[in-house]
Amino acid sequence: MTIYNYTALKNNKEIVKGKIEANDLRQARENVRKLGFIPTRIEEEHLRGEAKEQVKAAKRGRVLKLSLQEKIDFTSTLQILAQSGIPIIESLLFIENDAAKLKIRLVAQELRRQIMNGGTFSDTIAKYPEQFGQIYIGLCKAGEDSGELEKTLERLLDLLNKQAAIKSKVIGTLMYPIFVICLAVVIVLIMLMFVFPVFKEMFDTMGKELPWITAKLMDLGIFLKTYWYYVPLMLGGVVAFIMFLFRWKPTKRKIDEIVLKIPILSDLMQFSNFSNFIAVLQVAYDAGVPIIECLYLSNLTLTNFILKTKIEEATGKVQQGQHLSSALRSTHVVPKMILFMIATGEQSGRLGDMLMQATNFIDKKLDNIIDVMTKMIEPIMLIVIGSIVLILALALYLPLFGSYMAF
Repeated sequence: MTIYNYTALKNNKEIVKGKIEANDLRQARENVRKLGFIPTRIEEEHLRGEAKEQVKAAKRGRVLKLSLQEKIDFTSTLQILAQSGIPIIESLLFIENDAAKLKIRLVAQELRRQIMNGGTFSDTIAKYPEQFGQIYIGLCKAGEDSGELEKTLERLLDLLNKQAAIKSKVIGTLMYPIFVICLAVVIVLIMLMFVFPVFKEMFDTMGKELPWITAKLMDLGIFLKTYWYYVPLMLGGVVAFIMFLFRWKPTKRKIDEIVLKIPILSDLMQFSNFSNFIAVLQVAYDAGVPIIECLYLSNLTLTNFILKTKIEEATGKVQQGQHLSSALRSTHVVPKMILFMIATGEQSGRLGDMLMQATNFIDKKLDNIIDVMTKMIEPIMLIVIGSIVLILALALYLPLFGSYMAF
């Protein structure tokens, strides 16, 4: 089928625009009339590049993976329509016709088709765990089972916005050092490839042995200038190797263990992980999900291997009948304030409220940690850049100082 853009009259006076799917132009006109509109203009939507691939994937019955922001947009619209009492099929039809992004429209289209064939919303998205994630699927299923899907979608939307905010904060904190490091690499390469070779003839005329740092950097600069095509390969290789270290389980496990021993980074890792963990735990608990299933869904958000393993052990203890606060305390990785709030919630029967308070506490703590890191990064970067400049300057001027001393 092909997607058509249409312009039509509603009630013979109001102009409406939208998109509709049909096999040909004639069928597109008939489909617009079935909507109760009088078509005035219909034309095929021209797609390019990635959009064409997305349409091909949708035609094969495959649901496309949404980014975090696209998932927020999809859930936000679905929640508003569900809260207004609009049935899920009509809500998906609205998203299919009026969503801003093609990918979201195609996802809504495929979900609507499957639900019309007899499935529920949660059962349909459960077929696509890679696209929606187990947390999204589990919460939607709990919402449908309890008859409160619109409330669950609202909680889920808050959770997605929270995850986006944390991601934005962490990325924003790392952007400055990454930019400085990239700039430093470019400057060093320019110095080695274009500046150092210029000084070679002058140093050769002195007839003296060069300091080891000057000789090494000079040789490296001449090598890079001669075999310049190796530079992007080397940089790409370094980036690929670093990414491999962070993804390969044995090295990732060791890196996660080391990070938890570094003072400021340890706090950032713990609170950023437990921010998502407690938020999902709170949303799932309020949605009526059993506590074991809550812990299972929450554990999916943990990215640190050590923390994930410890929480899995705690989940096993809760399954054996131990209180949640006691099981989490035995891991020795959960902040004490969070443990106190959970224990208070269990004793008072207000665990959901206390989990909400714990979420707010973690957010404030995480903001403070990020502020401290931001302030620390600037002097550290100055030291790094200053050290690089000092090494390059010494390499260039040590031979000159030596010749002056000889005179």
